[in-house]
Amino acid sequence: MGQKINPLGFRLGTTQSHHSLWFAQPKNYSESLQEDQKIKDCINNYVQKNMIISSDVEGIARIEIQKRIDLIQVIIYMGFPKLLIEGKSRGIEELQSNVQKKFDSVNKKLNITITKIAKPYGHPNILAEFIAGQLKNRVSFRKAIKKAIELTEQADTKGIQVQIAGRIDGKEIARVEWIREGRVPLQTIRAKINYCSYTVRTIYGALGIKIWIFTDEE
Repeated sequence: MGQKINPLGFRLGTTQSHHSLWFAQPKNYSESLQEDQKIKDCINNYVQKNMIISSDVEGIARIEIQKRIDLIQVIIYMGFPKLLIEGKSRGIEELQSNVQKKFDSVNKKLNITITKIAKPYGHPNILAEFIAGQLKNRVSFRKAIKKAIELTEQADTKGIQVQIAGRIDGKEIARVEWIREGRVPLQTIRAKINYCSYTVRTIYGALGIKIWIFTDEE
């Protein structure tokens, strides 16, 4: 019997918390949800267009949104904050003005802050972007996964599982390949599991990348 559930949603209230913190009436909930998605898409597009380093890694681990009556606080957790700051003295202000134009809440003030995380490759989103960049450069998927696992081990994690699905290495028949290193207790609620699902588009088609990282246990 298949037991498929998002590891983050499975652990809400125990070891995980929401990335969007706000309250809305039922009639306004869908609008607030779409507003969150517009903000996140705008930030990701801006960072992708203004990358300074040669790597394909954007460095965004997660984006937290906190809403009040007259303020929207956006916290961007990045592993490589130089992508926004280096070479542009007003990078954050430019990003903030671009995001402000995308949503319609003219009565709310937008405030964006960037927080640097200590060990970037301990976060699945950054790791998935690294693997996606390797696959776009036609690196063997096994070599890309092993390199990603080595980077994760340097971040003092307890276990990692990486899964890639699609036309891997340009084969005509799609398949699923996965590698696990260490412990990844997906059925244990007290285990803190960081998870992400990422899509990368190559010349052979779209590949799906899923990463589970076991960081700690309470």
